[in-house]
Amino acid sequence: MAQQREKTTGKPWNVERIYNMFPRLCERHAQFAGTLSGGELQMLAIGRALMGNPRVLLLDEPSEGLAPLIVAEVGHTIRRLKEEGQSIVLVEQNIKLALDVADQAVILNTGRCVFTGMADHVLNNEELIAQNLGVFHAE
Repeated sequence: MAQQREKTTGKPWNVERIYNMFPRLCERHAQFAGTLSGGELQMLAIGRALMGNPRVLLLDEPSEGLAPLIVAEVGHTIRRLKEEGQSIVLVEQNIKLALDVADQAVILNTGRCVFTGMADHVLNNEELIAQNLGVFHAE
């Protein structure tokens, strides 16, 4: 299993590799987690998850409450992980971020699945966007 892991995503995750992915965490290594900024806490959470060398990384709202520059950094990190072969399930309300990194998309509206397919199909479907991704639409 470890050999299969290395073939799909490269080297196993360790502290050095996490610090390479998130240099800011290396700079802050002596700080308590409670003193980190929101963006740094998100980096720490992703780094901790990666240390388990998961086959699938589950990310739930990684951009929530972050400044736009930090959201862009988190998006860059997700794209980099994807490029390295990491499988990711991303739950995200920031549709721009989600569709920028996703291959496949599932859209839920009031608990119902209203779309499943290629992410680029969402961008080209104005009706789908208007009905499900704009202002809340109650039926």
